[in-house]
Amino acid sequence: MGNIIRAFIFDLDGVITDTAEFHFLAWKQLADEEGVSFTREDNEQLRGVSRRESLSRMLKGRPIDEPTAQVWMTRKNDYYVRYLDQVTPDDLLPGVGAFLQSARAAGIKLGIGSASKNAKNVLQRLGVIDLFGVIGDGYSVVNSKPAPDLFIWVAGGLQTPPNEAVVFEDAEAGIDAALKGGFWTVGVGQSNVQAAHLLSADGLATLTVEAVQQRFA
Repeated sequence: MGNIIRAFIFDLDGVITDTAEFHFLAWKQLADEEGVSFTREDNEQLRGVSRRESLSRMLKGRPIDEPTAQVWMTRKNDYYVRYLDQVTPDDLLPGVGAFLQSARAAGIKLGIGSASKNAKNVLQRLGVIDLFGVIGDGYSVVNSKPAPDLFIWVAGGLQTPPNEAVVFEDAEAGIDAALKGGFWTVGVGQSNVQAAHLLSADGLATLTVEAVQQRFA
């Protein structure tokens, strides 16, 4: 008998919505204030990693003591949270609402696995928080992506083993985390990671629940 898919776990940024521009503007504001060069290309290196790792990458090896790092991260987050006030249900990426409803109708359990500490706030503003049985965020586990801990934590909450769950990710760190955890994976958008058991799609609008289930059955 084939594999049964019982749960879908989604990264938030770049899969459900795209607040990458807000992240860029917030990091850019901090960088400008501190005299650090920071471009859109630099920002691409921050996708899918924790806030502390993002700060390290932004600084490109420039030393910083931990108390200062904490203050800077708080400032960046304050800037970012102000931008989040603009988020509405219209900011769901194309096809996301229909895909989530279709998955729910098919009896699939839904979870979020995001490095963001603002995930619940964003989901609330998008109007979809009630669709998810488990929300894993930047507070849920100690080791963030590319460690598999977050997705394993979410799958545990959904009472589903990794080999019966599909992770939807747009960042290489997230794909790596899912593969390490033994999950099936869908690379969304600009993810160019290829693996034998990986499905790629431009976005959820180009996928159907049935196609995903059949691909990994």
